[in-house]
Amino acid sequence: MMSKVITMTKGDWVIKLLNDPDRKSLLRIIYECFYLLLVYRELPVHYFSRYLFKKSTTNIRNYLPNNFLGEKVTPFFNDKKAKEVLDNKLFFDFFYKQFAISLPRILMYNSRRTFVIGSRSFVVNTINDFISLIEEIFKQNPSYDSILIKKTSYSSSGDNIYKVFRDQFKINPENLAEIYSEVIKSEYLFQETVRQHPDLNKLNSSCLNTMRMDTFIDSDGKPDIISGFIRMSIINEYVDNLNRGGCLVSIDLQTGKLKKFGYSIFKTSDAKILTEHPITKTVFENFTIPYFTQAKELVLKTASNTPGLRLVGWDVAVGESGPIIIEGNSDYEIRGSDFANGGYLANNTFRKVLHEINFL
Repeated sequence: MMSKVITMTKGDWVIKLLNDPDRKSLLRIIYECFYLLLVYRELPVHYFSRYLFKKSTTNIRNYLPNNFLGEKVTPFFNDKKAKEVLDNKLFFDFFYKQFAISLPRILMYNSRRTFVIGSRSFVVNTINDFISLIEEIFKQNPSYDSILIKKTSYSSSGDNIYKVFRDQFKINPENLAEIYSEVIKSEYLFQETVRQHPDLNKLNSSCLNTMRMDTFIDSDGKPDIISGFIRMSIINEYVDNLNRGGCLVSIDLQTGKLKKFGYSIFKTSDAKILTEHPITKTVFENFTIPYFTQAKELVLKTASNTPGLRLVGWDVAVGESGPIIIEGNSDYEIRGSDFANGGYLANNTFRKVLHEINFL
């Protein structure tokens, strides 16, 4: 059973902020917000979403506004024409397979009512036709307990992603009808559910716990990993995104071990900084990511094969036998990288990125 994503009104948010025993004084909060307003010439909403109001955060200048990457940085480094390779998951699969990049297997895809399995195409006119195709996928893959359905484009933040289980036809047919009504309006991929490494199930087993690794290709064409963190659900959701009840923990790029603290968004954790998973009770600090060296090698290889995209956030899973690239993001969100680095500006490799555009 999946936990429901928590919703919070603005009034609730303000009350929890005021009652937070770890917050700075109100006078200090007002002063720092005004300072950031002058620096960035925009409302510093990131002051609250990055927990800069906490007493433990003194380096507020190292944290960057929400739209900083998309407006000031990625347009300089990423070719608009090349972005479609990442933005369209079907193109992504076709492109990176030629380089023998490990990817989740695509079982079926559609454009509205036309569905393709292998070399065969079908026109689906009813929910029963749709169910028959799903049943055929499970018959062809008897080891699969579930499949993922993702919108071909624009499925970020955990939106437009569905998980269908083998026995769902009998248990919850209404849910399938809802998925069908959404799928035939657009384009979707039907993918295998990656079986993650047993070690990561100890951390959290409700979803695929993916790593985000940011890469930068310098002016000499050399790729480097800027930073990395892992995400997981802390409310038993089947996706790991922060907006859907997820949590992130920074990874030491040299050792593959997790650092001490985990960060979620306000509505999920009441702005509490975690040191262990609230359900599995697995302690974050020094938890070792399996196949981490191989994951770094895979990310650098993938980045090298797309020279028109110099600044990318890669989502990487660790399967039972090694790492798998889930997707690449040419406009990745800065919030996770801010949390993972104690402010993205504190990261030396990211500072090289900003030096190239004369920001620093």
